[in-house]
Amino acid sequence: MTEQLWTDVDAYFTSSLSPADEALDAALRASDAAGLPRIAVAPNQGKLLHLLARIQGARRILEIGTLGGYSTIWLARALPADGRLISLEYDPAHADVARRNLAHAGLDTVAEVRTGAALDSLPVLEAEGAGPFDLVFIDADKVNNPHYLDWAVKLTAPGSVIVCDNVVRGGAVVDAASTDPGVRGTRALIERVAAHPKLSGTAIQTVGSKGYDGFVLARVED
Repeated sequence: MTEQLWTDVDAYFTSSLSPADEALDAALRASDAAGLPRIAVAPNQGKLLHLLARIQGARRILEIGTLGGYSTIWLARALPADGRLISLEYDPAHADVARRNLAHAGLDTVAEVRTGAALDSLPVLEAEGAGPFDLVFIDADKVNNPHYLDWAVKLTAPGSVIVCDNVVRGGAVVDAASTDPGVRGTRALIERVAAHPKLSGTAIQTVGSKGYDGFVLARVED
């Protein structure tokens, strides 16, 4: 088993189930042209987010970590005409790319990108009464994963879904002695999900064009 094989299988699934899409392809090209890191979700992972939002019947979505807006487009397309998505991005340059990509996709009236540290923006959302959100996608700096999870619970309601990406860390998540801030933050998130009285969750390992990783999926309970 090789990473090339994982990539080939991803390419097969993508061509079969998530064929070429002008707006999504343009978002990736614009992100590359702007020098953004190539860490957006894979197309089949974006389709999974889209389907989760549709299955959930989401009308309000919160995304923590926008990058170039690729996953944002997938999620925003799952919303009804009167739905709303708010995405939080730390880097102003990344946020500008994402806004242009959303406008190109015809989603700038549905999806809003807010710039600044998410831990500063999240209390503002609470004060505005922006929630409850039906789905929260966490894909930002991993050291703050447990704090993002806490805010996700505050800004959701029973029945809401929380997804957190990149939790396997190439297998490093099993190292309880790790000093890597991303690993420590991810382990803290998993421990919070396991112990939280309002959450029921699981974690799934993935392999593919993005290497060896995975995600946490949790439901907010009554």
